Amino acid sequence: MDFGLVLQADPPADDVIALMRTAEAAGFTHGWTFDSVVLWQEPFVIYSRILEATSRIRIGPMVTNPITRDWTVTASLFATLNDMYGPRTVCGIGRGDSAVRVPGGHPATLARLGEGMRVIKELAEGREVDMHGTRVRIPWVRPEAAQLPIWMAGYGPRALELVGRQADGFILQLADPYLTDFMVKSVRLAAERAGRDPDAITMCVAAPAYVTADDSAGALSHARDQCRWFGGMVGNHVADLVARYGEHSSAVPDELTAYIKNRQGYDYSHHGRADNPSTDFVPDNVIDRFCLIGPVETHLQRLMELREIGIDQFAVYAMHDERDSTVAAYGERVIPLLG
Repeated sequence: MDFGLVLQADPPADDVIALMRTAEAAGFTHGWTFDSVVLWQEPFVIYSRILEATSRIRIGPMVTNPITRDWTVTASLFATLNDMYGPRTVCGIGRGDSAVRVPGGHPATLARLGEGMRVIKELAEGREVDMHGTRVRIPWVRPEAAQLPIWMAGYGPRALELVGRQADGFILQLADPYLTDFMVKSVRLAAERAGRDPDAITMCVAAPAYVTADDSAGALSHARDQCRWFGGMVGNHVADLVARYGEHSSAVPDELTAYIKNRQGYDYSHHGRADNPSTDFVPDNVIDRFCLIGPVETHLQRLMELREIGIDQFAVYAMHDERDSTVAAYGERVIPLLG
């Protein structure tokens, strides 16, 4: 199992770069950041610095979208980084949440997402595409640096079908074993139906991990409060699914949708932060299901479950007050056993 570290591109950027260097030294193979350029700094500028300061770790957004940047711009950004530092980038992408909603937009349709993924990958890997009736190719892309895996994030049945049909990887932003198993199987089935090898799709689970000294009630309560924001973030996507499929639908498990019944809107000014006031509706049991909280032994048990399901990478969301100690604990006691 590989391990990734997910950070927000908060200033100062030097802190993000330093923690990515620490993560690489600890054995993390991937470094990710949010891509929401109103709420945080421009990530691709920071990626250049991270790649310069490291030698092995792969870098990418978790996740970008096909709306806020022209597809030629996104492709050229990745191609430039790969030309400068070798093929060390991954394009995590989805329909868009805060990046498009904060400036008043709406998430992309799956049709637009699928076309955007195709164009970005083709251009970044040096191939020609048709855009608006014009043949377009990035002429300076070198074949030896022209590798851009596209990992798509999603939850709903049509999104999972698109992952299986087209993407190189699947990003699932929650760590509940039941839901993970359900969604991984859906992606694999879609890949088989499309004539693809399901084993060729990289499966990545991304969720907060908070390592506590013990499993006392006080320690677990504090950890839950530090990670409750995640249930609110996931709830934005779940609300879209409920609006489309209904509160109870055979297309989406109740285990995913039931917890948002008391959701009362969402304030993006606190997006992805432990002090988010829009997450009071998230119950403790959902945090325990969606996140990894507790002593190292608890993390190891859940990670082994996820590995058995077929997860290739666990990406640690480190948006809490113990991110340095959690990275250290994973480097010292988790990655040596499972990495």
